[in-house]
Amino acid sequence: MSSPAQPLAASLVQSVDWLAIAPPTIAAVVGLVVLVADLFVAEHRKALLGWTSVAGLAAATAMLLPLLDGDRSTFCLTGDAAVCSYTADRFTLVIQFLVLGGALLCALLSVTALKDARKELPEGEYWFLLLSSAAGAALLPASRDLATLIVALEVASLPAFALVGLRYGDRKSSEAALKFFLSSVTATAVSLMGISFVYATTGTLYLTQVADRIQNVDGQFHTLAQTGVVLTLVGFAFKTAAVPFHFWVPDTYVGAPLPIAAYLSVIGKVVGFSGLILVTVVALPSYADVWGPALAALAALTMTVGNVGALRQQATRAYSAVRLLAWSSVGQAGYLLVPIAAAAYSGDAEKSIGSTVAYALMYGAVNLGAFAVAALVGRTKSLNRVADYRGLYASSPLSALLLAFFLLCLAGLPPGIIGLFAKVTVFSAAVDAGLGWLAVIMAVNVVIALFYYLQWTALLFRAPEGEPDKHRVPGPVTAAIALTGVLGIALSGAPQLVLRFTDTGLF
Repeated sequence: MSSPAQPLAASLVQSVDWLAIAPPTIAAVVGLVVLVADLFVAEHRKALLGWTSVAGLAAATAMLLPLLDGDRSTFCLTGDAAVCSYTADRFTLVIQFLVLGGALLCALLSVTALKDARKELPEGEYWFLLLSSAAGAALLPASRDLATLIVALEVASLPAFALVGLRYGDRKSSEAALKFFLSSVTATAVSLMGISFVYATTGTLYLTQVADRIQNVDGQFHTLAQTGVVLTLVGFAFKTAAVPFHFWVPDTYVGAPLPIAAYLSVIGKVVGFSGLILVTVVALPSYADVWGPALAALAALTMTVGNVGALRQQATRAYSAVRLLAWSSVGQAGYLLVPIAAAAYSGDAEKSIGSTVAYALMYGAVNLGAFAVAALVGRTKSLNRVADYRGLYASSPLSALLLAFFLLCLAGLPPGIIGLFAKVTVFSAAVDAGLGWLAVIMAVNVVIALFYYLQWTALLFRAPEGEPDKHRVPGPVTAAIALTGVLGIALSGAPQLVLRFTDTGLF
């Protein structure tokens, strides 16, 4: 005779859709394999760990293809199959492609960076941390409850702290990691408090249930719910490097190994923006009157501070190229915030979110390309100043042409059609939502950004001072530059492909 506990236990067992969770799972498993293999691989064969990691990220990215045929969900409530913790829909797949593809490009840059580091960076730990962070970043866009969302956010962030400060005996690296860690932990603590307030007022962590229940909160809990919404946004605003939570960015990018600075500039931001989208548009649409104005103000402040900061960089200052890219990434974060803010005022929130995702795809491809060329120049010019790029066309014509193309894409000028297309998409999202003032501020900032992007671009084609340095381009760096270049050029030729991919399916 079966005990009455057995049917209850059976009802609590959740089936797992292994195909749906394959991309982040593969990245995590390969990370563990690399960490264990590091104990047994001889010192002169450590490069195998890097190529294993590259293969693992390529496999994780390839596993997105079988998921294109339809939405899949897993870890669902046994009593309600529509309420799940993990959903692989179109939004998830586009963000996972950006995260895993970006991590793959950073891994290619890392293969050469580790070889050049001459044992300053421990290879096994480096690859384990990079793969772990990529797994957390790939999990986040699929998360459909607040607990999984925060866990994914921290799994993506914690290894990144260690990666920034991993270089042996480098004071600048350690200082950058400490600044990054302390500010991030503070933001996470504030965000957790906000989530606890939201949970206290709704009694659930599932995003769709939060959206339903928070509309009917008792009057006495209304202030608590509003406070929870605001505090929750703070944590994600930090991850996106929105002003005033941006102060860690320049020093962290300079102190980190260059492939990790590239990783933080794209994958770190995408993680923050996808979390922000899920919290605001999916979980808290009824509080649009709270987060809409807040995000619009943040967008205006972030793009202005970022572009002015980039404008102030001196070409002869040490690491000015990395600092300029860091401040530029803060300015780009402001543009990315615009459509999310517009979703609060627009009748078509999905279209607004699609604009953010489209801009993120453009930004990810061309910013990683710019960092890849910076990694190439940094091999011979260790201070990586903007002035070091003078005459790059004379020594490395293709690299100079591609860097010019990437900078013009970021500026939104032809022939970088995809950059212009992405900016017009974001601009129209603001106008359609009735945020004319924000569209004007964005237009002014685009003009400000033109100055420093064009100034750097012009420097590439000037006559070099003295004999030009010949840049020997290693295979992995060549592959990273070529992949980003091909993607940017292909999207500039057919920008409508971006909108086709960014039909998010969140609603």
